[in-house]
This record gives sequence, structure tokens and C-alpha cells, in this order.
Amino acid sequence: EVQVDELKRLLAGMEKEHRSLLLKMKEGEAELARLRSVEDDKLAEQDRSAQLEKEVAMLREKIHHLDDMLKSQQRKVRQMIEQLQNSKTVIQAKDAVIQELKERVAYLEAEVGLGENLEMHDRIEHLIEKQVSHGGLSSRARSKSEYVSSKRLTGPKPLPLIRVVET
Repeated sequence: EVQVDELKRLLAGMEKEHRSLLLKMKEGEAELARLRSVEDDKLAEQDRSAQLEKEVAMLREKIHHLDDMLKSQQRKVRQMIEQLQNSKTVIQAKDAVIQELKERVAYLEAEVGLGENLEMHDRIEHLIEKQVSHGGLSSRARSKSEYVSSKRLTGPKPLPLIRVVET
């Protein structure tokens, strides 16, 4: 009987230890599950963090590319503006040359007109001299001839050269 009591007590101690170990095992499994969950969350957060870092890097690269394109377009616009200004300056210079040439043409046309008038006066004078040499005109006609001749010398003044510059 002492042995049976001893075995019962030993068996009861073993059962108690078994329950205690089962409880510890369940607590350990629960802690392990919690840690795994936390670790999974951390892994998910790490994955999300890595994904966000990749997106940020890609966006930075796109922004850098767009900045380069913007600077290039700004350079092109500045070059086009400069070309337009240069073209405008060239056109203004050519317009000034054209205006000067127009003024010269007007001056030359006025001179040609004056020259034609002088030529006409010379012809009239020549005809008058012919008629005088044939004896058909009186002294009064001669004085008129002299008047025409003197008028030739005091012909119209040449037009002044006027230059107009547009700005």
C-alpha cells in the first residue's frame, strides 16, 4: 500500500507537471503566434516601405527628367525670342535702307523732272534763236529768250533729303 500511495502521489505529481507543461506550451505557442504576427506585420511594413522607397525614387527620377525637359524648352523659347528680336532688328535695318532708297529715288525723280524742264527750256531757246537768226522776231522776243535762259539758271531747288526711321 505504501508503494501504491507512493505511485499515486508520483502519478498525481506527474499529472500536475503535465498540466503545468501543457499550460506553458500553450502560452509559448500563443507568444510564438503573437511574435510571428508581429514579425509578419514588420515584414509587411518592410515590404510596403521598400515599395514606397521604389516609388519615391521613380518619382524623383521623373521629376528630374521633367526638370531637364523644362529647362530645355525654356532654352528653346529664349533662343526663339532672341532670333525674333534679331530678325526684327534686321527688318528694321532693311526698312531703313528701303526708306533711304525711296527718298533717293524721289530725289532723283525730282532731278530728272528738273532736267526734263531744263531740256525743254534749251529746246525753246534754240527755236527762238533759230527764229531770231531768220529775222522773224523783234528785240522783244530776244528779251523773252533771255528771260527763259535766266529762268533756267534759277530753276527749282533740289528737294532736301529727309530720312524717316521707324522704331
